[in-house]
Amino acid sequence: MITEGQVLDISRDAYYTIIMTSLPPLLVSLIIGLLVSVFQTVTSIQEQTLTFVPKIVCVFITLMLLGSWMLDNMSGYMVKLWSDFSIYV
Repeated sequence: MITEGQVLDISRDAYYTIIMTSLPPLLVSLIIGLLVSVFQTVTSIQEQTLTFVPKIVCVFITLMLLGSWMLDNMSGYMVKLWSDFSIYV
């Protein structure tokens, strides 16, 4: 039978995996958005698409570069979870 501690361990590992996997694209989006905002403030250009397009392109490049690591991270967690399944039942 699964205990409260095991449920908390599974939840903690799931949250950690979610945060570590989603962090690179989110950080890239944040940094690019900040840089574009500073550029818009300095040049007084207030075009909405100017913030959207560079973020999408940079996040897409980040996913292309780090996608395999992100997939390995998620699949490693799932393999660990399923390999310990007999312990939980």
